[in-house]
Amino acid sequence: MNAANTAVQRSSAPSDAAKQRLLSQWGEPLFLADWREVLMMHFEVDADALQRDISYELDLRDGRAYVSVVAFTMQGMRPQFGGRLGAWLFRPIATHHFLNVRTYVRHDNERGIHFIAEWLSNRLAVALGPRTFGLPYRYGHIRYQNDWRCRKSSGHVEDARTGDSFRYQATLPTSQFTPCEQGTLDEWLMEHYIAFTGRPPNSPLQIFVPGGTRICTDRKFFRVWHLPWLQGTAQVPWLEKTLLEKNWAWFNDARLVGANYSPGVRDVWMGRPHTIH
Repeated sequence: MNAANTAVQRSSAPSDAAKQRLLSQWGEPLFLADWREVLMMHFEVDADALQRDISYELDLRDGRAYVSVVAFTMQGMRPQFGGRLGAWLFRPIATHHFLNVRTYVRHDNERGIHFIAEWLSNRLAVALGPRTFGLPYRYGHIRYQNDWRCRKSSGHVEDARTGDSFRYQATLPTSQFTPCEQGTLDEWLMEHYIAFTGRPPNSPLQIFVPGGTRICTDRKFFRVWHLPWLQGTAQVPWLEKTLLEKNWAWFNDARLVGANYSPGVRDVWMGRPHTIH
């Protein structure tokens, strides 16, 4: 076995384990979709300030906290069961752009991602996501452009309510796309297969019960699976992050530490939402 094949085999370990965990539950996965043209921009942020906005324990890397901003397009979302009829019923929400703001957390001895906020270009999906998966969806005007001849990528996301913007210009990788090397920061940031959702600690959901008020952060999780990311290092020479700075003060001092680009993954499995009691 050559070195390249060995690297691919090693990098598949998180993906293989995630597949087994997802299939261990009856009725999984729930949905399938393709994630296309994925640009992940990684920021180092103040851990204490970030933790105050997160209802889970932060997962730190060498004592450092990271937030990733992920621009991509979801295509062809459909239910696992239902065939052509199911796909037809899902057509109104099957394809749209995303901008995810996510961080890295721990819960019950599992490492995963936590969605701080997500902007979508589909109004119907924005209405459904919070009700079903507890996802922090917001509606935005999103435009992504990828020019493979020039190896250039750009994006513009505008919050439909406030008008605040996030913009970027990136240079795409020129080398062959490969899995992340085992043990690297790239693997730590990219290879996650469980997502945790929930309200921030400073905006709890109050539930009135006999004997007093119980505070609930409305926390849920769901599992995903896909083949390991095939990716390369991208450069982001220009950013306008007003949208992020207006929503989170700690983003004013955030430091861009790297970016990864992937053409995407096909047939992503997405599991059911599970309530965290």
